[in-house]
Amino acid sequence: MYEETTNGVKVIVEPIYLEDQSSPEDGHYVWAYNVRIENHGDFQVQLINRHWMITDAMGRNQEVRGPGVVGEQPVLKPGDSFEYTSGTPLTTPSGFMGGEYEMETADGGRFEVQIPTFSLDSPHQPQQLH
Repeated sequence: MYEETTNGVKVIVEPIYLEDQSSPEDGHYVWAYNVRIENHGDFQVQLINRHWMITDAMGRNQEVRGPGVVGEQPVLKPGDSFEYTSGTPLTTPSGFMGGEYEMETADGGRFEVQIPTFSLDSPHQPQQLH
């Protein structure tokens, strides 16, 4: 698992290689990643936007931006948490992801929460690079 805390908001990520959805012979590798966001701060926050950078083993980058996560913009009061699962495909047997969430406080202030960079490794990678 990978974790990082910014301004009292902790992000924990666990990537999982999905063998049953991957086709290594076709250069198609798929991962799910489970994310848990915990508010350990003293004020309410709402996840407004996400920004991901996905890099494959060849160094090719894909940038993903958008509102919320999995169709939601969760509000987290102090002590609350929110969990979701999403996924990503790659054309290489390994890579990594990271990014940030844009959060908004109840008074309209905004700040970025770092998503820890995490490794996407499959059993088809001859040598673990990350």
